[in-house]
Amino acid sequence: MHSRALVLFSGGQDSTTCLALALSKYAHVETVAFDYGQRHHVELDARLHVLANIKAQFPQWADKMGEDHLLDLSVLGQVSETSLTRDTAFKMEEGGLPNTFVPGRNLLFLTLAAALAYRRDLEVIVTGVCETDFSGYPDCRDDTMKAMQLALSLGMDKRFLIETPLMWIDKAETWQLAQQLGGQALVDLIVEDTHTCYLGDRVHRHAWGYGCGECPACVLRARGFERFTALA
Repeated sequence: MHSRALVLFSGGQDSTTCLALALSKYAHVETVAFDYGQRHHVELDARLHVLANIKAQFPQWADKMGEDHLLDLSVLGQVSETSLTRDTAFKMEEGGLPNTFVPGRNLLFLTLAAALAYRRDLEVIVTGVCETDFSGYPDCRDDTMKAMQLALSLGMDKRFLIETPLMWIDKAETWQLAQQLGGQALVDLIVEDTHTCYLGDRVHRHAWGYGCGECPACVLRARGFERFTALA
């Protein structure tokens, strides 16, 4: 049975829900984030508040929380001309993908996470990618995750499990999952402390949390919260 996990933790709604799920399943959970020159760099600060508040508010999980890691991946910003790494407006590209797509981002994230997991003797890599309620990124798809699991396990001669708890659920169901895992306290923490907005807006407060309310990430989060509260 697996007992040690590494969560790709940006400090957003999805990764916080994944962290809560991992803490409910595994005896030891570590977290990792990446500084790749993202415009919404504020997420790297927000995630520290999330981690601190999870420890403070959920004592049943606190002892399971291991080391947090921050890796420098600035080279990704050097090779990516996208609206997440450059001050450009959000738009759809000719190929059908939004210009928020950072080519190779999740592939690099998983490769480095696996290298870290190898060194830290962590068996499971948890990531919040999904196909159901997303922007069409090819590196979020289930086939990509399965291929990465096989490649990383073969390439490092260690059997990794890449766990994607959100793969087949939408944002409303992600809010519901958080509620099931940690009750209203976790929902309130996600609203108040997590960061999703691509523009890094921590000024404008909405019912679903902070953000510009207009970027693709904010729109998905807001729509999901609206459906979630309507069903509650």
